[in-house]
Amino acid sequence: MNLISIIGGGIGGLTLGNFLKQQNIDFKIYESAPEIKPVGAGIAMAGNAMQIFHKLGLKEKIENAGTKMHALIITDKKLKTISKTDVLKLEKKYNVCNIAIHRADLQRILSENISEYIVLNKRLSTIEKKDHYHLTFEDKTAIETEIVFGADGVKSLVRNQILKSGEIRNAGQKCWRGVLQTEIPEKYSHNAYEMWGKGKRFGFVKVRENTLYWYALVNEKFYSEDIDLSKEFRDFHPDVLKMISETAKENIILNDIIDIKPMNNWSTENLCLIGDAAHATTPNMGQGGCQAVEDAYVLSKLLETEKDWNKVFYQFEQIRKEKVHHIVNTSWTLGKIAQWENFTGIRNCIFRRIPESVNQKQMETILKLEI
Repeated sequence: MNLISIIGGGIGGLTLGNFLKQQNIDFKIYESAPEIKPVGAGIAMAGNAMQIFHKLGLKEKIENAGTKMHALIITDKKLKTISKTDVLKLEKKYNVCNIAIHRADLQRILSENISEYIVLNKRLSTIEKKDHYHLTFEDKTAIETEIVFGADGVKSLVRNQILKSGEIRNAGQKCWRGVLQTEIPEKYSHNAYEMWGKGKRFGFVKVRENTLYWYALVNEKFYSEDIDLSKEFRDFHPDVLKMISETAKENIILNDIIDIKPMNNWSTENLCLIGDAAHATTPNMGQGGCQAVEDAYVLSKLLETEKDWNKVFYQFEQIRKEKVHHIVNTSWTLGKIAQWENFTGIRNCIFRRIPESVNQKQMETILKLEI
């Protein structure tokens, strides 16, 4: 029988695995894919996650595989600045950078050190609570395990079958994500940009040398199966049209923007949800992956002094809920405002008037670890 089974080899599950190995706690990660491969394209690892990767000895590897972001800039559709957050100021205080990185590179780094603990091609089909947890996989194999971590994403089977909770909310927005191999002008090299139009947005950031990650969002009413993104964004800055037109179709993925309505319980006896399984958020604050990393860190800190798993799970929920709910709710609201179709001039004017010190303070609240 396994002591600990982590269901899902994404960012949260892999980070938790690294901490458990550091503490000499035995575990197995069960991942449904035949290989650890990226879902999505680019991802931002903000200073809160980078502080934690430093504790795992992975900070430099991640910095070297990605691109340091100096500023987060919101602009109008013609790249005229609406608001700017200078992250360099916070770097000095916390001694970490904000990194944009390809998910494939991040997951490779997180899995390298724990590959012997990862079991691939194991898609969970049922989980039952008896004396212990019984896990049955789609290949008909079954195991018994004492402790389960559900790190299996927003549509978590662990959550659905055991906690029977989690209301998935659809933001009514479609999102395309693309990766483009191209020469990147120096002016775009170290900033993350998000451009706000009317009912649509476009963002982009360099993730590695000559590799650009971009995303495009439209309100659902603009969407059809034969939508032409170049036409949809024709009134945006010419560089946007260039990015879209030069990206191969196979390097673009399409998703709905969804989250989970904040839940009060993430655990039950000997079982705990982490990351998107517990508190999936829309991507408007760049914190989805970062909060999964924080989950893993807080659990590991609690395990340093408490050996009763259920006490750890209770304390974990008490520590994490306030921050996570703030991020989920703020991101949801920000996403709605950013996708306004009317009064966009007023919106842009209001955001232009927000002092940068306010943006800094908001970011600092997120960067600060709770424990």
